[in-house]
Amino acid sequence: MTPRFTPLRPALPLAVAAGLGLLLQQAQASAPVPRVVEVPFKPAFVRPPGGKEVPARVGQILAPASLLRTEKPGRLQVQLANGRNFRLGGDAVLRMSADGLNLEKGQIIAWVNPGLKGGSPLKIRTRSATASIVGTTVFIEATADSLKVFSWEGQVECLTNDGQRKMLNSGQQLSFDQGTWRKSRLSQSEAAARRQKSILLNGFATPMETLPVIEKELGLVPPPAPAAATPAAAPGAR
Repeated sequence: MTPRFTPLRPALPLAVAAGLGLLLQQAQASAPVPRVVEVPFKPAFVRPPGGKEVPARVGQILAPASLLRTEKPGRLQVQLANGRNFRLGGDAVLRMSADGLNLEKGQIIAWVNPGLKGGSPLKIRTRSATASIVGTTVFIEATADSLKVFSWEGQVECLTNDGQRKMLNSGQQLSFDQGTWRKSRLSQSEAAARRQKSILLNGFATPMETLPVIEKELGLVPPPAPAAATPAAAPGAR
């Protein structure tokens, strides 16, 4: 009896599976993730959960629950997976979490790009209060016993740890010192001085998309650009 041979099946399913696997890997590699986008001044550090602290570097991917730290004059800028950004400086310590940022101390400025408004608010927690922003630029400075929350533009909702809810609009500041909350509005001259001297508004090469909105909202002008260095004259040149 002549043996019957079963024809080989095409390897198409394996090829398709391999192609889909490659596409999945590429999609995962290109998926938005939190990362460091600029480190204009050092020292600045990143400590992944369960890992050792290492110097922050541009392009570094930040795992959930990473701890960020700066020492004067160190500063860094981070872009979150949803496109929102923040800058950190001033002997700062911040831990990232799945639902926001936990600022232990130091200075932070965070903003939502004009084209990315909507969605859940970005929450920044401190020892004394939690600030929530949507389509806003907020500055926060936290110490062991004091807090300043300043709205550069847009509306910021602050929920204090003792249950008070306070709203800030452009140019308004909420302060906590010696157990007392105080809400105030900066004068245009005070806002202008802060614009000129801020270590987080200035000194970065990466554009801050809401900066033109801030200047228009508060009637401010950008600081003058640094003067270009004059090349040294060659020996004997006149």
